Amino acid sequence: MKIQSIHIYSHDGRRRDLPFHDGLNVITGRSSTGKSALSDIIEYCMGRSTFNIPEGIIQERVAWYAVLYAFVGEEVLVAKPAPGPGRSSGSLAMVRRGAKVAIPDFDDLMVNDDDDGVVNFLSKQLGIPENTTDVPIDNSRESYDANVKHTYFYLFQKQTIVANKDQLFYRQNEPFQPQTIKDTLPILLGVSSRDRFSLDSRLRIAQRELRLNTKLLEAAKAAIDTSEERAIGLLSEARAVGILQTSPAADANVVDQLREGLTWQPTPVPEDDGRRLTAIENDLVALRERRRAVQRRLDAAEQYAKRADGFQIEATEQHDRLSSIKALPINKTTSEWQWPFAEANLGLGSPIAELLIADLESLDREMSAVVGERPQLDAYLDEQRRELQAISDQIRAREVELSSAIAASEMIAQLGNRNNAASRVVGRISLFLEDLLPETNIARLEQEQRRLKARVADLEQRIGADDSGARLASTMNNISMYMSDYIAALGGEFSQYPARLDLHNLTVTLDRPGRPIFMQRTGGGENHLAYHLAALLALHRFAANQNLPLPRFLLIDQPTQVYFPSEASYEAAGGSIEKTEQDADLEAVRRLFELLNRFVREDAPGVQIIVIEHANLRDPWFQEALVERPWTKPPALVPEDWPDVAERAE
Repeated sequence: MKIQSIHIYSHDGRRRDLPFHDGLNVITGRSSTGKSALSDIIEYCMGRSTFNIPEGIIQERVAWYAVLYAFVGEEVLVAKPAPGPGRSSGSLAMVRRGAKVAIPDFDDLMVNDDDDGVVNFLSKQLGIPENTTDVPIDNSRESYDANVKHTYFYLFQKQTIVANKDQLFYRQNEPFQPQTIKDTLPILLGVSSRDRFSLDSRLRIAQRELRLNTKLLEAAKAAIDTSEERAIGLLSEARAVGILQTSPAADANVVDQLREGLTWQPTPVPEDDGRRLTAIENDLVALRERRRAVQRRLDAAEQYAKRADGFQIEATEQHDRLSSIKALPINKTTSEWQWPFAEANLGLGSPIAELLIADLESLDREMSAVVGERPQLDAYLDEQRRELQAISDQIRAREVELSSAIAASEMIAQLGNRNNAASRVVGRISLFLEDLLPETNIARLEQEQRRLKARVADLEQRIGADDSGARLASTMNNISMYMSDYIAALGGEFSQYPARLDLHNLTVTLDRPGRPIFMQRTGGGENHLAYHLAALLALHRFAANQNLPLPRFLLIDQPTQVYFPSEASYEAAGGSIEKTEQDADLEAVRRLFELLNRFVREDAPGVQIIVIEHANLRDPWFQEALVERPWTKPPALVPEDWPDVAERAE
């Protein structure tokens, strides 16, 4: 993205064209001719709503401002009307694009867009990827998208900052802008992963889908867990109201029986005499008695197991003590154990020794018996526990059935007759069967759960593997690599030390051994100019060589002012070659422009540099860089015969 031309329109329809070319462009001339307003016009037509055009002739005589931008294979014209009287901003715009855009006449100007559209369009044309600034979760500021407006910092070096030791970038001194530079420059440099925004977005979507699927799966499992109990209750109600009259087969499925109930038709049915409730209650009494019997057997077996465990522990300890006999010395003659310090013929023939060995053998037999019985005991305990659980399940089912039967009886009494109650139960059965999820749905939800978990884990791993920090350090090192040469070429102090663009402090730092030197701690406007230009040239060189989404132009406003003995002598130069040669440090001025000319021709071909100046050189290459002959009064940016707003109104 470069500046093809700038155009301004008068209130009576006239147009002033200011064309630019590739490489070095110089506009020189007297003060108050509108040179410094060019950067404000460009910025205004890049989507900035704030109207910073200086008060005076330009505001009074210009009705529209337009800039033609050149992209690879395409031109884009952005034109904006001047804000109305008393207004300090304007957001309406006209946008035209094409392979070759004809500059419109005044009558053809019409609003078809606004600043948001301009910013979005230019950002896409530049190739700024979808992004969002990386803000820590505990930080009060919010994330936002980097766009073409965040390139302004590196495109304009205004007169007041080009040699300012305390401010390196344009608008750096405004509130919140330093943090904005730190947040967005890594994105523009391609350091923040181009996939990071997409990965974050995809992760949020995957996490949301996972949470939703988890809720669906939990609801489905909960429905299955309670569906059997609900089905038994509905089945009991169906029998109580006469929907199902036949006794089902022993292996009949509850759900299948409920489906049979959907075929019910109202018929005369004899009233229930209560025998079914009595039968259920009798079954419950029998089941509870069986449960108590099984519980007693289980308690007895567990007590026996505890005693066996206690005996085994004590026997093991006694066995370990008696086993120490086997640690006694062995008689070499008889190969038998004997007591320590005993005569060789004593051996273990004493009654005490025989008794101890007998106890040891008895313990071995008893422990073998206990250990041998343990598997059968464990199996018996498991069997009793399973039977107890089965009986408890039957009791719970019969209790549900009894409760449902009682509820059905109460419903019959409330609705007046059994057919009305039956119709209501059929409706509940139909709703239950509609909500009942088949096992295949559960399997599908579980499979989807596994897939989404794997997806989230993969995205989290890819985001966690982001090496943005290391790549930012590498990028800043590459940019800084060019800076020392530019500082030396401009005659800057401390050029013998490595210089770097310090993103943390937003300044230039020179790494002197022992203690770094910051730009604000150096003296002399020539040094500060050298550091400013070195940082910006290095940044643009890296962006151009790496094809990064940074516009390929840099506008520098009055850089040679530091080479004149005073501001008055600088302004007095007025674009005059003779005055420049008479008052300026001519060698320093020539050195500056030679560096800029070399930069656009050799270091970063394709980058456009526009210099606003009072100085002028007679060198042929410098004269070729002049956009127009030096501006006086006239010529200037705004022709003298253009009417102002007041004259137009009359």
